Amino acid sequence: MSTTKTLEYCIAERDGRILTVTINRPERMNALHWKANEELAGVFDEFVADPELWVAIITGAGDRAFSAGNDLKYQAQEAGGELKAGPSTGFAGLTARYDNTKPVIAAVNGVAMGGGFEIALACDLIIAASNAVFALPEPRVGLAALAGGVHRLPRQIGMKRAMGMMLTGRRVSAEEGERLGFVNEVVAPGDLMAAARRWADQIVECAPLSVRATKQAAMQGLAHGLIEDAMAARYDAIATLFKSEDFVEGPLAFAEKRAPRWKGR
Repeated sequence: MSTTKTLEYCIAERDGRILTVTINRPERMNALHWKANEELAGVFDEFVADPELWVAIITGAGDRAFSAGNDLKYQAQEAGGELKAGPSTGFAGLTARYDNTKPVIAAVNGVAMGGGFEIALACDLIIAASNAVFALPEPRVGLAALAGGVHRLPRQIGMKRAMGMMLTGRRVSAEEGERLGFVNEVVAPGDLMAAARRWADQIVECAPLSVRATKQAAMQGLAHGLIEDAMAARYDAIATLFKSEDFVEGPLAFAEKRAPRWKGR
């Protein structure tokens, strides 16, 4: 089943188990103000709560930008009395969302600057068009990448490489992003969404509760300095997996030499 919902600042397209969310402010290079962040947070609230949706892809409208980050023009010139902090789940409803065990893929179709890069870093995979450009340029305008960038980037590529980006605010190409390790795949711009969908389809082939248990254990395990402590910790998604019908279905399908029929429960 495929359905498309066009909202004020984004488009949400549901196709089977996969939700594709397109930030739809191309005239602002998909920069986000508090109203757009609130709308996106609502979309991802629904994604997390919907048992029929297993993977999400987020991208930007047009071919210039994934997201240029915070809409500074709105903040400086147009906010009036409407300036607000935005949702508790952060930029695009993702950068401060810590309870989502479902995979989210960033399909980066151009500029991913500041908060836009932080959105991508908050996703589980980054698929980038060859014209994509990444940066945390906040120090160049007297700010800091406090929507997770200063914490996620060092964890994903190592401290020295991250400092080389963060302390200079320099721009990094898609190809360099892949070499550094925060980009999973670089493709031609015209192939971007097909590539992101290919990754999503491969995830959907797996048991959804296994995927969620894997993500939760990997992410929450980072809170522990020792692997021994991380392995000894309790993870709710693993407990759910062990009690599920899919936990029985996987080995049964293997034994019967057939494709598994995942239920997500």
